[in-house]
Amino acid sequence: MSSGPRCPVCAEPWVSPRLLPCLHSLCAPCLRRLGTLGEPGRAAARSVLCPVCDAEVALPPGGVGQLTPDYLAPSHSGAAVAAGCDLCADGAAARRCLTCGADLCLFCCQAHRRQKKTASHAVTELENTKDCSQAGKPLFCPSHPTEELRLFCEQCDQPVCRDCVVDRHRQHPYDFTGNVIHRHGDALRELLKSTQQHMGTLEDVLGQIDDMGSAVRSRAEAVATEICLFASGYVKAIEVHRDRLLKQLEDLKVQKENLLHLQKAQLQQLLLDMRTGVGFTERLLTSGSDLEILITKGVVASRLAKLNSVAYNTHPSVDDGIQFSPQERAGQCCGYEVFGAILNKVVDPGRCTLHGEDLHSARQHQLTGFTLLCNDTTGERMGRGGEAVRVTITHKDKRDCAVKPTVCDNGDGTYHISYSPEEPGLYAVCIYVKGQHVQGSPFTLMVKNKFREHQGVFHCCTFCSSGGQKAARCACGGTMPGGYQGCGHGHKGHPGCPHWSCCGQVKESSECLGGPPSDTSQRSLLRTVAL
Repeated sequence: MSSGPRCPVCAEPWVSPRLLPCLHSLCAPCLRRLGTLGEPGRAAARSVLCPVCDAEVALPPGGVGQLTPDYLAPSHSGAAVAAGCDLCADGAAARRCLTCGADLCLFCCQAHRRQKKTASHAVTELENTKDCSQAGKPLFCPSHPTEELRLFCEQCDQPVCRDCVVDRHRQHPYDFTGNVIHRHGDALRELLKSTQQHMGTLEDVLGQIDDMGSAVRSRAEAVATEICLFASGYVKAIEVHRDRLLKQLEDLKVQKENLLHLQKAQLQQLLLDMRTGVGFTERLLTSGSDLEILITKGVVASRLAKLNSVAYNTHPSVDDGIQFSPQERAGQCCGYEVFGAILNKVVDPGRCTLHGEDLHSARQHQLTGFTLLCNDTTGERMGRGGEAVRVTITHKDKRDCAVKPTVCDNGDGTYHISYSPEEPGLYAVCIYVKGQHVQGSPFTLMVKNKFREHQGVFHCCTFCSSGGQKAARCACGGTMPGGYQGCGHGHKGHPGCPHWSCCGQVKESSECLGGPPSDTSQRSLLRTVAL
């Protein structure tokens, strides 16, 4: 982003300003004097440090010459740099021909109107043009200096001239810049809107951080008052113990404030970068010409997209969880047993563990559960309840199918979660403590169909269980000579041990694995069951 009428490095009027990916502009000679961070001689892309924001930005393969020109930099200089006449180059430009785009002094303007070829051209005061900028002036092709940039190559995403279309951009889809500016401008406006929303969120988070810093300090002062009141009943031993506690409290407060200051600094820098990007983009869309927007929109869109992709925490990184417990044993101090300690035991969701035999499996319409054990940042058990525990169990294939679990606080740092699924299938289980996933969350839960009871009989063979009926059959597939359709001891297909007639399983206490039988087999098996 241009910083006024002069280059921010050399403090001189702009000389061929170029736009860095961070949206800061520098003169081309100043850019060439910047030391690159890459190894010299290597083909890999090198980078430089922006002297304005200290951001490391990558240079294009062609170096500084391929950086996007910043046409807004000289136009934003205001009255500090007076434009010269394009015809005589002696007088100061006072008017602009809107037909041929030339800046004219008063003398050349009169001659411009007297000439037969240019007498019909529209001429206006230079101060009435768009921000007294380059808007309306023709921009010429760097490869064909006599040709004006009037077309836009969709494949290469850059403005081109007529000679480029028949040369390097042959057979590339293209259109006039006036026809494509609306689509590309709308895309930039969408990115701008998203960035502005992030800016509002960042400002809210920074306000929360300031409030939390005050809360930490207020809480620390309150705890210090409690400590002083408790220590007044003792003489030497309690005074020493009091000083020790105050030192510990101060260290804890400093630690929390340092973490808040670090988070604040990071978010402030991100907000500053976003303001820079938003400011440049707004000025580009309001002050730049269609061609200038098209030339600059690539680097602007890249910068805004990069800023929008930065992840940041929307809550303060620490809380004001500082408490003082007068009843806590603190050991010996100057030969006396003292009480009172600072409690900073905070639950750590990443150290909370899940326990249970059927953690990853359950049965349809069967009550199942598991236990959540909450631990602090050191991995020790919390020993107390009251934490915000939230559990979600959602079917992976049926989004509208969810199980409503019950969370029971045992008051000792453990929580029992029970549920009864109604539909079989795969479920995604998420367990949150203080809004964060616990260890092992999320995980997959397989809910099987309801336990299927056996519909047949547990027999030694069909011949015995049916009383010798020939039509009785068994799911083991065994048969006997003489037209017997069921199994018999020592005959073909018999498993050699007692088994279920409905599915052939040899284990008596098991789930039935038999599929839905046909009408004929169903009648035969039911006959066996009845017998």
